[in-house]
Amino acid sequence: MASDRRDQAVRAAVDQALLTGTEPVAALLDVAGIRASAAALRAAFADVTDAPVLHAFAVKACPLVPVLRLLYEAGLGAEVASPGELALARAAGVPPERIVLDSPAKTPAELREALALNIAVNADNPQELARLDTLLAAHGHTGSPLGLRVNPQIGGGTIDALSTATATSKFGIALRDEGARARVVQAYLARPWLTRLHTHSGSQGVPLGLMVTGIKEVYELAEEINAAAGRRQVDTIDIGGGLPVNFTSDDETPTYAEYARLLATEVPGLFDGRYGLVTEFGRSLLAKHGTVLARVEYAKTSGSRPIAVTHAGVQVATRTVYDPASWPLRIAAYDAKGRPKQGPAVDQDVAGPACFAGDLLAVKRPLPLLEQGDIVAALDTGAYYFAHHYAYNSLTRPGVYGFTVRDDGSVRFATVRPPQTVAEIVAEAGGGHPDALLTDC
Repeated sequence: MASDRRDQAVRAAVDQALLTGTEPVAALLDVAGIRASAAALRAAFADVTDAPVLHAFAVKACPLVPVLRLLYEAGLGAEVASPGELALARAAGVPPERIVLDSPAKTPAELREALALNIAVNADNPQELARLDTLLAAHGHTGSPLGLRVNPQIGGGTIDALSTATATSKFGIALRDEGARARVVQAYLARPWLTRLHTHSGSQGVPLGLMVTGIKEVYELAEEINAAAGRRQVDTIDIGGGLPVNFTSDDETPTYAEYARLLATEVPGLFDGRYGLVTEFGRSLLAKHGTVLARVEYAKTSGSRPIAVTHAGVQVATRTVYDPASWPLRIAAYDAKGRPKQGPAVDQDVAGPACFAGDLLAVKRPLPLLEQGDIVAALDTGAYYFAHHYAYNSLTRPGVYGFTVRDDGSVRFATVRPPQTVAEIVAEAGGGHPDALLTDC
């Protein structure tokens, strides 16, 4: 079980000195778990269609080159939304034909690079289509599959910031705005090279039924375009990603199989072989397989409530600290040797090291009473947590380590990203130019 592997990895992280007094935070990735999620995704869609499917991992969810390489070897491509993410995917060896470029703010240089590499591009708006018109006229042709992102305006989920199909979303062309649908159809008829349609309704907090509703609307739009064109101009539908993650237990729900079956029931034409598919899942592939470990530096009491002060806070769990209601984290307690902590549950706070009062991973959380030298584990943090460092108080980035558990119970670690040094922080902060502002600018 994943929880058993996690317990073995925590103990091994202590024994192998990944977590020490000088490196009091470490992030772990369960390689077997990641591979299992990738396999489950591929199998879920293979069960409902024989059509080609590109599962493009949303790089923003975990922009670490070894992770992208692992996922590519597991059969996935990459969805990128910036020059940096494209560079990471290429560094991981993901070939251009398995990369999709999405962004609401692509520059001409980004578009030129994608077209030169024959990378698939989903345009966001009419102005971007006009840029593509100009670039294609200058270069003659491209091998890049080109599409357009549309917003079905079906509404949001429980987290506004992650709901991308609302009436006023910044993404794509709003289909329900007056005259918009007809303009989209005309845009395709005027551009035979537009062969894809893309949508993405959001991620965490968006129910499966709402996601499926958005995809159904885009499928119906593809049918309308093809009927107007008198041919199968749109040959691929990019349904985005956004499968929600269960952050309350070790259970991985909802599953890819449940989602694929619901899609097949509600939008059967999507799977009858006429359309190729692209998916862009991110959080759901990685979240359950990451753990942040932090030593308890001090254990104290304030207002009769115990507080465990650790070195993991806003710099690794930014969303949880600033929006704890939307992003609560499960916390597991271990003793100083990395063994599951025993004892009666006591309500206590788990605090980070940053210099503001709200830097808390958990508030009034029932756990065995934490003591100095114990270890707290922030669970389900494999996506959007330790890979997205927030440099509050110039806190260093933790080391990230992938782990595998051998048949004999031993644990092998591989360094994904080494711990950041204080010297690197100084260099990034202009340490090589201390007198830069003392001269005549």
